[in-house]
Amino acid sequence: MKNNKGKVWFITGAGRGMGLEIAKAALSAGHRVVATGRDIKKVSDAIGSNGNLLPLKLDVTIPGDAEVAVKTVVERFGSIDVLINNAAVFFAGFFEEFTPEQIQMQMDTNFVGPMNVTRAVLPQMRSQGSGHIVSISSTAGVFGYEQCSMYCASKFALEGWMDALKIEVAPFGITTTVVNPGFFRTTLLEPESTIWAGKPVEAYSERNAQLKPVWKDMNGKQSGDPGKLAKALLTVVDRQDPPVRWFAGTDAVAEGERKANELLSQIAPFKELSSSLDVDEAKN
Repeated sequence: MKNNKGKVWFITGAGRGMGLEIAKAALSAGHRVVATGRDIKKVSDAIGSNGNLLPLKLDVTIPGDAEVAVKTVVERFGSIDVLINNAAVFFAGFFEEFTPEQIQMQMDTNFVGPMNVTRAVLPQMRSQGSGHIVSISSTAGVFGYEQCSMYCASKFALEGWMDALKIEVAPFGITTTVVNPGFFRTTLLEPESTIWAGKPVEAYSERNAQLKPVWKDMNGKQSGDPGKLAKALLTVVDRQDPPVRWFAGTDAVAEGERKANELLSQIAPFKELSSSLDVDEAKN
């Protein structure tokens, strides 16, 4: 492993939840941390005072915010070595019940937001000839779950983009990692963090009545420790050969294995038919 001490970490959504834990862990390890959020005071209050900390205002849905933040970081620290695309929101409910505005906001924050920040950071990483882009996804980025259709859509999109991006930036010495956490005890399921679909449809009322209490009861009982994930992420980033995907948490590992097996089971029954579709060159 190489020594990453003193590198510059740029973290979005660092005012609470997973982003806050990652910022604290990186600071404790001696890194310089750019902790961003829409409310800079909340970010500063949450993390506390540290000479290696640079809190910055950043709304990931606004490209200009990202450009200004990156310019400020480069002027202050001279580099950006690790980008953590963490900022996200959770819209819960059945697809038919979401308003167009909610759908747009879900995608803008969880998918377009990371692209805005990464686009602003990439010129600096390319000029350095190095960098590591980490995007926090979810098991909802590999599986669809009931009442998570829009959240899953945003995370699946994030993963498709990252899968292609890793190929495009590799020639410049830049690596990428997608993190798929399971359920961790963050603020994601707290009432102020979960936004419910805003256009109720009677056909879903019974299922909503059954499922909403389940989400509420799960809050604070998730199996994953976000502090442990943050520390483990330091180990992942510190590797000379960081993984392109990291399933974080016991439940996440189980879901990753289930997805791999599911894909194989879907391929097998139609493998012969699927493989018969190539052009028959002998007849042309």
